[in-house]
Parts: sequence; structure tokens; C-alpha cells
Amino acid sequence: MPALYASLSVITALREANQAGSLQPTTLVSYQAEIARVFDTRDQAALSAMDMDAAALSDTTWRDQMKAAGEARTQAFAHRLMEAGYDALLVRSFAAGAGSEEMNLVLWRWNADTPASLILIDDEKRLSR
Repeated sequence: MPALYASLSVITALREANQAGSLQPTTLVSYQAEIARVFDTRDQAALSAMDMDAAALSDTTWRDQMKAAGEARTQAFAHRLMEAGYDALLVRSFAAGAGSEEMNLVLWRWNADTPASLILIDDEKRLSR
């Protein structure tokens, strides 16, 4: 299952979805989430224990790392978290204009049941029209 990026605010979501060029048409959706195993990157000791640091999280050369080594350092970090049983990662947004308190939740395992429950909220059936 590919990773799902969920921004924790509307403004952050817009910044994340439109990082390059002009504002493009964007659809925002809401989810009800109950994710039990979330790694919080704000915990510096936990980051260090997983061989990661804040500078590496914000490193803009991840594409170059992928080309050179087949995997960026942040991707290897995500794989270590998956192996350790985490379902998601809480990480600040590095999109242009985002502040240090603007967060994203990156999920790589979810379903309709706990401990990694993610359910689309569409009470008014707007997406099924």
C-alpha cells in the first residue's frame, strides 16, 4: 500500500499539495483516524535511537540520494519504522511557507479496523455524486 500523507490543517494540506508552481485544483477530504503506532519525530531521543535527526528529515537532496543509492536516508528511516511495527510517522511540513508547528501524518499501513483505522468521512455523500 503506498504511503498516505495527511496534513493536520487545511493550510498545510494546500501547501503540501501545491509545492511547485501555481495553486492547482485541490480536493480536500476528512478522515476519522485511530492510529495506535505513530512515531513522533518531535521526540529527539526517539529520532536519535532510530539513527535519524531533524536535519536529515528536512534534507532537500532526497531525490539525489535516491538516484545515487536507490533509497534516500529518509526512506530507509521509514523502512526501519515499518519493521519496528509503526503504522505512521508524525513529521513537520517542510513545504514552502510552513511553520515548525505545521504537521503531517504519513501512513503506510491502514484499514477499517484498529490499531490502524482510517475511515473517509463523507456523511453527505458528496464524493459519490
